[in-house]
Amino acid sequence: MESNAKLFEPIKIKNLEIKNRIALAPMGIIGLSTERGGFSKRAENYYVERAKGGTGLLITGVAKVENEIEKFHEGMLLCPTIDPGHFIQTSGEMVERIHAYGTKIFLQLGIGFGRVAAPQMLLGKPVAPSAIPNYWDPRVTCRELTVDEVETLVKKAAESAAIAKMAGFDGVEIHAVHEGYLLDQFTIAMFNKRNDKYGGDLMGRLRLPIEIVKAIKKVNGDNFPVMLRFSIKSYIKGWNQGGLAGEEFREMGRDTEEGLMIAPILEQAGYDAFDADAGSYDAWYWAHPPIYQEHGLYLPLTEQLKKVVKVPLVVAGRMDVPELAIKECEEGKALDMVCIGRGLLADPDWGNKVLAGHPEDVRPCIGCHDGCLGRAFTGKPLSCAVNPACGREAEYKLVKATEKKHVLVVGGGMAGMEAARVLAIRGHEVTICEKSSALGGHVIAGSVDEFKKDNGRLLDWYKTQMDKLGINIKLNTLVTKEMIEEMNADAVIVACGSHHIIPKVKGIDKANVYTASEVLLDNSKVGNKVAVIGGGLVGCETALSLAMAGKDVTVIEMLPELMASGLPVPHMNRIMMLDLMKLHNVKTMTNQRLMGVQEGYIELMDNNFTPSTLDVDTVVISVGMKADKSLYDELVGKVNNLYLVGDANGARNIMSAIWEGYEVARFI
Repeated sequence: MESNAKLFEPIKIKNLEIKNRIALAPMGIIGLSTERGGFSKRAENYYVERAKGGTGLLITGVAKVENEIEKFHEGMLLCPTIDPGHFIQTSGEMVERIHAYGTKIFLQLGIGFGRVAAPQMLLGKPVAPSAIPNYWDPRVTCRELTVDEVETLVKKAAESAAIAKMAGFDGVEIHAVHEGYLLDQFTIAMFNKRNDKYGGDLMGRLRLPIEIVKAIKKVNGDNFPVMLRFSIKSYIKGWNQGGLAGEEFREMGRDTEEGLMIAPILEQAGYDAFDADAGSYDAWYWAHPPIYQEHGLYLPLTEQLKKVVKVPLVVAGRMDVPELAIKECEEGKALDMVCIGRGLLADPDWGNKVLAGHPEDVRPCIGCHDGCLGRAFTGKPLSCAVNPACGREAEYKLVKATEKKHVLVVGGGMAGMEAARVLAIRGHEVTICEKSSALGGHVIAGSVDEFKKDNGRLLDWYKTQMDKLGINIKLNTLVTKEMIEEMNADAVIVACGSHHIIPKVKGIDKANVYTASEVLLDNSKVGNKVAVIGGGLVGCETALSLAMAGKDVTVIEMLPELMASGLPVPHMNRIMMLDLMKLHNVKTMTNQRLMGVQEGYIELMDNNFTPSTLDVDTVVISVGMKADKSLYDELVGKVNNLYLVGDANGARNIMSAIWEGYEVARFI
């Protein structure tokens, strides 16, 4: 507890005291709002779970202040002004429950999306400060808002804040001079070409956020806290083009100098705290950092911001590693509160576990976006890849089994480990058998690189939990049908994983041909000129790994684009991977397929059946994985209570493996 002391000290925003310095970052609760813009029961349980877990301040996902000027399909987002009575009814009880745990809650108020609204979200044309291209479909030009409409947005922001206060919220956060949303677009010269009072010079561009905070203070009083979501730097190289850390480019959005200039102006206008970060949709991997970004990526910027403002700084940016959060909070150079987003999706008990001195029990976020924002892009509700109960806490909570059973889990990859963990929590006796010398399956190879270390943290967490739960682990054990029949287990879960698909072409058995897993585990035999066959996510990550090790790498992909097939790669992860590959000079050849491997070169053919060759020393195969269900097929009809999960049920990703293991194990 002593080393965590600062993290668990109270802090004030305006006159509001918050019990500790841990905040839940605002994340859209896609799929958890009602058709009338209120909080569903699932949303209530989701927020209450994080309050129970020891978080001091919850900041909700965005609630639009209106739905007429920029009209979204009903039910997509929270909106207090659609039906204020309904909003108060659905949020009032939630706030009361949250307050019972000593936690405070702010409602995040969104002024609008503007050019970054996906056209399919809208009923009508996207709007913006000026007639500029839509981010998602640059062929669409946004409609410029009128002065009357902008003034209406100010009134609706004040009205929404008044409704929030009536519902019992402790404050509001304005969304946002951040990430290139509508309010941010007004403040950035690249997007704001107006020549009226809401455009022109810097103060004209800042008029809208200033008017909003003043209007809210007028209706709710000066002591009602108003925080601002604020991006110090945009990282925009050009339209729909982001810039990486360390990359030399001319900032087209807001640069650090301007960010540090306008923050004191906004503080003077009345904002009581800054929820500070960096990025934009054009550089979405800053605002929504994937696994490839460093933990604490905003700290160099917020350390500068802290020197120019006096109000508290709440800082996110992959701050979920307990040691980092404790250190930065103790030093206080770059933040006053630690803001954790996806880390609190992965583990809502983050605060309680750290307070109790057990950071090793905190389930880590792996920065994949598959269960949270990436899932939203597929039209599904908010959840988490490593925590299947996220967003459905009541329905998916674990309960003790009524009868203790002996369950055999065959395979120690992600699906097998999750199944074993859940079974043990529920009171079953569990044996897990793994044919290799280590638990983890393909994720072992997928956690070697520095930019994939979070996968390794997840593996370590599983091993720790299984040790604490007393699960019987048998390594170097190849399970057969006869062994299973002898063990006479009450249930058997087959999680044998998958293996690399090897193309049937001439020369594929040559000594210089390896699988992606083999070279990730040991690249010492890889030559200088490498061809990676397959441009899916694994192929691209392998290519980047080899390029960062100094190899001359070319990715060969049969489709027109990289990462275009299979499960969709979340947008921010995909564009960062593509930008990293460019930065490290990875070459790509699309619409090409491997026809043969020869000594010193490979044979290719494009979609027009035109042959070509490429000189290479090494060939790396990454064309996909095939499920290993041979044991399961042997057991079908011979073993009762038999289940098939994870890659053995169809090779996919970490989320699918964990979710299937959890789903089956919670019902046995």
